[in-house]
Formats: sequence, C-alpha cells, structure tokens
Amino acid sequence: MANHKSALKRIRSNEKRRVLNKYQHKTTRNAIKKLRELSDKKEAEAMFPSIVSMLDKLAKKNIIHANKAANVKSGLAKHIQAL
Repeated sequence: MANHKSALKRIRSNEKRRVLNKYQHKTTRNAIKKLRELSDKKEAEAMFPSIVSMLDKLAKKNIIHANKAANVKSGLAKHIQAL
C-alpha cells in the first residue's frame, strides 16, 4: 500500500479516471454498434458526426489509439455510403 499522501491521492484519481474512461469507451462502442445496425441511410448520416466526435475525444485523451479512431471512422463512412 502507498505510504505518501500524494500516492494515496494518485490512487484515488487514477480510479476515477479509469471508471470515466471505461464509461466513455463503452458508450462509444455501443453507439458504433447501433450505427452499424441501422438500415436507414438518413438516420446513419445524422448519427455519424456525433460518433466521429466521440472517437476524436477518445483518441485525444489516448483512451484509444489515433490510428484506430481513424480506421473506425473510415469503416463507418464506407458502411454509410453502402446503405
């Protein structure tokens, strides 16, 4: 266990960040799944910008790799074009 006040605080703050990061990542994954299940092109196009924004925020905070965000955005754009 940690011996310093700062180490104890770091443990608390790390746990808070971990929970928040997990929540944001899971929310984004659920939104992506929902978009992939859509068959209506208009709905998908309306939903796409919000998902791109979510992915960009995750990449900016290093929750996911920037290249992964780019690959997912590209795949979703192709999916929407194919509808």
